[in-house]
Amino acid sequence: MNHMYITITGLGHYLGMRPYKVGRIVKLVKDKGNEYDESAIRVELPFLDVVGYVANSVNTVYAGTYSAGRLYDKIDDLAYAQVMFITHSSVIARVLSPEELEGNNDCETVDLPLPPARTPLDKIGF
Repeated sequence: MNHMYITITGLGHYLGMRPYKVGRIVKLVKDKGNEYDESAIRVELPFLDVVGYVANSVNTVYAGTYSAGRLYDKIDDLAYAQVMFITHSSVIARVLSPEELEGNNDCETVDLPLPPARTPLDKIGF
């Protein structure tokens, strides 16, 4: 399977960079009622709600990552991604396949070669 990477943007409109940690799992939800972008995909975390959006502009999508428009028809209404890199203004995450999530009921971490969270509080960004 080819890995799909996304750029998460709009962080300044929500909680900034604080909720993001390398290895953290985020929920991707198609925002079907979005009046500004018909292919908008929200990025959510448990207990925090929306923490960003999948980038969908040539000005915000990093090279080598999928825009929301390219990703929209490749995922179900709900999908998950794992944070891989954090930059000064955006986050790059890898979209996870259903097989990678299988057997992981809490969707907080996936068994990939990344450093584990040190405490349960790390899982919610604080």
